[in-house]
Amino acid sequence: MTSKAPTETIISLHDVHLSLGHGNSMVHILKGIELEIDRGDSVGLVGPSGSGKSTLLMVMAGLEQADNGKVLVEGSDLSVMDEDTLARFRGAQIGIIFQSFHLVPTMTALENTAIPLELAGRSDAFDVAKAELEAVGLGHRVHHYPAEMSGGEQQRVAIARALAPRPSILIADEPTGNLDSDTGKEISDLMFRLHKERGMTLMLVTHDPVLADRCERVVRLKSGQLVEEPHELNDETVN
Repeated sequence: MTSKAPTETIISLHDVHLSLGHGNSMVHILKGIELEIDRGDSVGLVGPSGSGKSTLLMVMAGLEQADNGKVLVEGSDLSVMDEDTLARFRGAQIGIIFQSFHLVPTMTALENTAIPLELAGRSDAFDVAKAELEAVGLGHRVHHYPAEMSGGEQQRVAIARALAPRPSILIADEPTGNLDSDTGKEISDLMFRLHKERGMTLMLVTHDPVLADRCERVVRLKSGQLVEEPHELNDETVN
């Protein structure tokens, strides 16, 4: 009988709390989150709107600071890092894809993809960026601006930009939310293919049960608390 390969934790959250706002308007978004993610896993985060899914992703990426608790990524405690250290760590270890692409409109696809590499001082930034655009099927669009590209092409540029530094973790917040169903499937196919080819850990927020079901593991947030779900989803789970 073949033994299962040992797992390695890449993201670990312990008793994480986060509130937003002040005084009477303060809202307790995350309430004692306990979560461990294994290296190489694909994890779908589902739950009602306002349950804290995107906020949890941002805490994992170091874009939001937890009020209490510990957030460990690749063994490093994000809560003790200053902004510069955190930015360098995030740039090297975590790729982020948003629903609305967040491309710089005055930059070409090549220039947008090269941004994280230039910030890291890479002398080969544009060579690597070109290779990444080719990897997402946009080798013929490197000199085009966002306004000259379709939504699906813009999201491909965003994926290339996120993956250019070869991060160990890819975080995607509703990556197909602004796309029609056919284009969304193309983007999700691309994302999962690259996840497998590069051995990255994938954290995915989605309202789409079909997309969530492609993940190896599904967890649900409800009122700021995390509930592990069976892998099989239904519409009630994500509505």
